[in-house]
Amino acid sequence: MYYTYVLYSIRFNKIYIGFSGDLQNRLLIHNDSRNTGWTAQYQPWEIFYSEEYTTKSDAMKREKQLKTSRGRSFIWEIINNRNK
Repeated sequence: MYYTYVLYSIRFNKIYIGFSGDLQNRLLIHNDSRNTGWTAQYQPWEIFYSEEYTTKSDAMKREKQLKTSRGRSFIWEIINNRNK
């Protein structure tokens, strides 16, 4: 299985969109203190939203959709509705 996921940093009100074949391990990597990527500066992250796919290409396709302005608006709408 492959996953398209959205991480959310409550502390910084930031989102990160990605895909992975191992969602829990990917979260650990994003939150690891040795992480030097973009997500390092906005730790801690939580898995806010995810979708499961049977193929890597489908997960990658959905990741690209969520990274568009329409996709980001969809995610922020969910976040804002949960915070009400």
